[in-house]
Amino acid sequence: MVWADGPRFVDWSDVETVAGMPIFLKDNIETADMPTTAGSLALVNNAPGRDAPVSARLRAAGAVILGKTNLSEWANIRSSESISGWSAVGGQTRNPYDPERTPCGSSSGSAVAVAIGLAPAAIGTETDGSITCPASVNGIVGFKPTVGLVSRTHIVPISHSQDTAGPMTTTVEDAAIVLGVIAGSDPLDPTTAEADARKVDYRAALDAGSLNGARIGVMAFLLPSYSEETRAAFERSLQAMREAGAEIVEITEAPAQFRQIGGWELTVLLTELKHDLNLYLASTDPQQVPTRTLADVIAFNAAEPRETVLFGQDLFERAEATGGLTDPAYVEARTKSLQAAGPDGIDRMMADHRVVALVAPTTSRAWTNDPEDEDDMKGSASRLAAVAGYPHLTVPMGFDRAMPVGISFIGGQWEDARILSLGHAFEQKTQARRAPGQQPQ
Repeated sequence: MVWADGPRFVDWSDVETVAGMPIFLKDNIETADMPTTAGSLALVNNAPGRDAPVSARLRAAGAVILGKTNLSEWANIRSSESISGWSAVGGQTRNPYDPERTPCGSSSGSAVAVAIGLAPAAIGTETDGSITCPASVNGIVGFKPTVGLVSRTHIVPISHSQDTAGPMTTTVEDAAIVLGVIAGSDPLDPTTAEADARKVDYRAALDAGSLNGARIGVMAFLLPSYSEETRAAFERSLQAMREAGAEIVEITEAPAQFRQIGGWELTVLLTELKHDLNLYLASTDPQQVPTRTLADVIAFNAAEPRETVLFGQDLFERAEATGGLTDPAYVEARTKSLQAAGPDGIDRMMADHRVVALVAPTTSRAWTNDPEDEDDMKGSASRLAAVAGYPHLTVPMGFDRAMPVGISFIGGQWEDARILSLGHAFEQKTQARRAPGQQPQ
């Protein structure tokens, strides 16, 4: 959308339900009335005429789906050199606080659309950081639900172990409203079997006083990787929580196998990518999508210069070489990563320190889009919750050199309502969000 006198930032704070709510969907979520490309020219004509359950639930509740948002192509899984926010279909998404800096990914367009007021909400998807990182660096709220709370059917996949859709909004209240609509069981997605029994009225569960008396665990072992300015904003956030009545508990030791999780996670993601994407492609219309397998997509990219002008497809090629879901290397990686991130990670830290949530800075301020400079990503809180499949909320907490940074609230499986409530209480206490152009310099 273009305005002659520049963008106008709309106040959507009076929106109370999704009825009539304008909303954007990330362009890997199917709708019956528009193509779903995942940013790839291989899927540019992919319009099988069906709504994903997420889309159908929004429409049934009266939401107005405005369109699709650009994303990091194939949700950032094509290449280890992927540029966040870039796709061959949509080009480069820009961070509205500084167009020379990353919007992060892969739900880049969803974050930016909300940040500049095009709509009060958008739907993103996350495998590891793809909702929370773009939400943080674009100064909005992003919520990755417990895996299994929201259907993944008819969403272009990476990993059935870690993928989920979730809301991206300017307030925690709006995120709770949207989550209440999209959550629920889907017979085509067995992972969601418990969703109907687990979901609650997330908006009604919000309590601006929920920090009072709450023990909050700080993942202090992550803090050295962040910038001095981000750590300072985080310390101010902790003080605000203390003033709201929270007891802050430092957790100085990382989970026992914390450093091994990343390697196991990559094995899981690449193996499941081949399996899950092949199933998805087989479900599309062959007249619209001639690439019927991951191998076909790799061949398509190799023959299409517009796809590889900026980076290649090494992760796709590694995924194609994986041995399937019965491969012992995959089975071991999934078992070990899940145990290390969940029972021996988040669950153990929360139990040992008797805390109701874990917090850390979500990530660093947005880094530049220039792959040759040294202004890179510094710090991330997403991995444990992503691998475990547990809820992860990011809420604006301040600024680092005029760029927004967020604070992460992470909890145990199915503790989505509690995490949203704690984030809401923090948000109401701090009111830290500033729209693009209104941030401190």
